[in-house]
Amino acid sequence: MRTALAQADAATQTTYPTTHHEQDHDMAITAGPSARAEQTNELSFKNRTLEMHLLQENLARAHMQERLHEAEDQRLALTALRVARLRRKAERATLRARKALANAVL
Repeated sequence: MRTALAQADAATQTTYPTTHHEQDHDMAITAGPSARAEQTNELSFKNRTLEMHLLQENLARAHMQERLHEAEDQRLALTALRVARLRRKAERATLRARKALANAVL
């Protein structure tokens, strides 16, 4: 059975070209630029797909960075407001203490 299949395969195979010119021409037709172009197209498609996935990740990362910066700015603004309130409170307490001392001396 195997020998019969091998003989059938051998009978259907084409012979190799006899000259270099025919050989080069035959190679260019069967496995030449068209096969390379298909491989290149497939690779470029895969690269574009990967770039599209990475683009979404980069956009999400940039958005998160922007949100973190906004949160940090808000935190700094609230800290500055607290400092200003505490300063005013301390100034009022100092004025009250001076008035109380001045009343005690008089």
